[in-house]
Amino acid sequence: MSKKILIIEDNDDIREGTAEVLDLAGYETFTAKHGKIGVDLALKHLPDVILCDIMMPELDGYGVLYLINKNPQTANIPFIFITAKTERADMRKGMEMGADDYLTKPFDDLELFKAIESRFKKKQQSKTIGASVGSVEAVLTELKAKGKQRLVSAKQIIYVEDDEPTHLYFVVKGQVKTYKRFKDGRELSSGLFHDGDFFGYESLCNGVPYAENAATLAVSEIIQIPKIDFLEYLLSHQAVSKTFISLLSESVQDKGKQMLQLAYSSVRKRVAEALLQVAEKFGGTESDACTIKISRDDLAALVGTASETISRMLADFKDEELIDKTGNAINILSMSKLRNVKQ
Repeated sequence: MSKKILIIEDNDDIREGTAEVLDLAGYETFTAKHGKIGVDLALKHLPDVILCDIMMPELDGYGVLYLINKNPQTANIPFIFITAKTERADMRKGMEMGADDYLTKPFDDLELFKAIESRFKKKQQSKTIGASVGSVEAVLTELKAKGKQRLVSAKQIIYVEDDEPTHLYFVVKGQVKTYKRFKDGRELSSGLFHDGDFFGYESLCNGVPYAENAATLAVSEIIQIPKIDFLEYLLSHQAVSKTFISLLSESVQDKGKQMLQLAYSSVRKRVAEALLQVAEKFGGTESDACTIKISRDDLAALVGTASETISRMLADFKDEELIDKTGNAINILSMSKLRNVKQ
């Protein structure tokens, strides 16, 4: 059976020319002239690879990638950006969002075939090692069984900065934040965790006191795994070691990104990014719209600003029809538009 490739590109010549070359090479192609049509075709045909431009009307490439990754049916489809934009920041943003590769226009046929075949090889390799994934999950399930599950009310502290770490934590269901508290009373959130997330592992792995605080944002079911059991599994099970090395790496990248935003992004841009971060963690939606519940103070801690500033920014976003508010809930009307908020 022919491999299926979806091409999402607003330039007619590039879209049709790429499809023609791939058709001649024996692939089955589908084409879309903008992001919304592309997402619909991806769900309908479940292609083996998606080629997608970044700058498009209706829904840009970043929005397409977000929606593709949010849907379990399409989340594992290899995604290659095709773009004329050569700035490193644009390419880095795409890769951070989960893109597998990128092609810079103009590209020749050989570059196109190499990028596609590389994705097929990696996808096949992941299938080959797929059987081991079950064993990873089995070991992590054993580790979680070593712990004790408890129900924690909303707004409750789990651990405090400078305490000696005694447990690894796993969120069965709920919402948790980690944060720094400064002498003047200000807070700066450093992480958000929800169903299926581990937290509190940085200090355990480094053998140092907690560098931040942790508290629930909502009623949460949490498993507390004793330090001794975690360290035993970390040393004796390669699957556990790889899992937490990956989590530590992601944590470092997230904190680095947060520091760059605090240093270089405007408050307006940081508020937009914070809303998107909460939506991606707690929104639980596959559409471009989303409803989240977060207090003004917690949002201020994510942004690193005063709650009064948050109120002004939310009022501006409401006037621009980016969000709406219903009680203590924030209705994001368009994730893609919010993602494209300028500095």
